[in-house]
Amino acid sequence: MQESIKKIHIIGGSGSGKTYLAKILSDRLAIAATDLDNLFWSKSYGVKKDSEIRNKELEVLLSENTWIMEGVYYAWLDSSFEQADQIIVLHTNLYVRQMRIIIRFLKRKFGILPTKKENLKDLIQLLKWNMKYDTNNLAKALRKIETYEEKVIHIYNKSELNRFLNSSRKN
Repeated sequence: MQESIKKIHIIGGSGSGKTYLAKILSDRLAIAATDLDNLFWSKSYGVKKDSEIRNKELEVLLSENTWIMEGVYYAWLDSSFEQADQIIVLHTNLYVRQMRIIIRFLKRKFGILPTKKENLKDLIQLLKWNMKYDTNNLAKALRKIETYEEKVIHIYNKSELNRFLNSSRKN
């Protein structure tokens, strides 16, 4: 990965591996990673944060010299896409994403992962939303970032992810 890559935006559906990739890149590049869920949602899923507060929090993040942010969001992130040195789009298979969402939910319920205030109804809603992600949200996000195509990296499978990760090792 080039030395000039200091601002990275990762997009992908729920369960696509955004947080996993952000953590690896954060560790390798010594750049703080932010889950955009923390900007979008209030203390629990289903309760959106006031957009003015969210936008101010985003401005603070974007004012940093380096950042990695990851999320499913696109509509309110024009400035992030513009400032990013690299935009990574994860095109993870729907069934893999669905399985990961269910496993993550169970791990939270059994205390293996830190808990978020979510219940079975939230899980079902997320699975339904995720089924439409590729044709709805992802399609819109891709249209939004098409002007930045020179800095967009599309990752479709594990071998492409591994190639990307091998190229991202700090020299």
